[in-house]
Amino acid sequence: MAVVLRQGWRGVRGSATACFSGTARFFSRGPNVLHQGSSAPQAAFFSPLQKVMLPPNTFQGKVAFVTGGGTGIGKGMTTTLSSLGATCVIASRKLDVLKATAEEISSKTGNKVHAIQCDVRDPVSVKNAVAEVIQVAGHPAVVINNAAGNFISPSERLSANAWRTITDIVLNGTAFVTLEVGKELIKVQKGAAFLAITTIYAESGSGFVLPSASAKAGVEAMSKSLAAEWGKYGMRFNVIQPGPIKTKGAFSRLDPTGSFEKKMIERIPCGRLGTVEEIANLAAYFCSDYASWVNGAVIRMDGGEYVSMAGEFNDLKTVTREQWDMMEAMIRKAKSS
Repeated sequence: MAVVLRQGWRGVRGSATACFSGTARFFSRGPNVLHQGSSAPQAAFFSPLQKVMLPPNTFQGKVAFVTGGGTGIGKGMTTTLSSLGATCVIASRKLDVLKATAEEISSKTGNKVHAIQCDVRDPVSVKNAVAEVIQVAGHPAVVINNAAGNFISPSERLSANAWRTITDIVLNGTAFVTLEVGKELIKVQKGAAFLAITTIYAESGSGFVLPSASAKAGVEAMSKSLAAEWGKYGMRFNVIQPGPIKTKGAFSRLDPTGSFEKKMIERIPCGRLGTVEEIANLAAYFCSDYASWVNGAVIRMDGGEYVSMAGEFNDLKTVTREQWDMMEAMIRKAKSS
């Protein structure tokens, strides 16, 4: 049986300082993030900074549209953008979740967050949602395609409907949102920063998540294609590939016993999982004017997991000092013979 998972896998000097420090205190607790521990000794060298990176008011006067913004990474990115002055609009199918998230973030940051129901699989729903974004907030200067779905299943068990379920959300949904927003921006001659959230296996492929891997790879190709084509319209397109980020929604269904988490940490050179705050800070940078010359980039943020799994000899890290001494002696002996 295929297990289906929905992802978010997501003034005066004194006043400004007070606002920023208050946001940092809120954000340090993390939106919907489970507290993680790691016994890997190197993790002490790579402690995450759980506070907003960019200066206050970086997004003042800008509208940010975030799909899948109600939970997980999407909620974290919205929190960061809102804390930096953006008027945020979050969208997904579950309006009750969106409204609760919008109220929670607004109460913490003091900036308005709008909630709009949207099924990214449906181009009519997307068109209506984009029109509502423009009506209630204005044309977005930041667009983050974060809505996603995933399931684990042997590929021989996939049905046509299972394939469509994921590709409709991930690839078609991203295309529908991007094209609809882009066309509206072109009409009014306004630019924007677009960001897509994919995954490290979009690059490598992966068994047991075939529809997701295929769809995410398509999203990356689309982003790079539009980076080349739509720069003339003032639009930038970039991608973040997160490694494993521990959120309640994903891990309660992917790893209820916690055993898989331990294996993941063992293969990550930094010795820990990532945090929503880290992804949110990178997303905010990509979408800010500080990154105005970053276009067509695909950035992997995974603590080194991808390269650790890719290197043919990386498993030699389990060899002990005594075993190395023995092998060195054998190699020297072989050379001299």
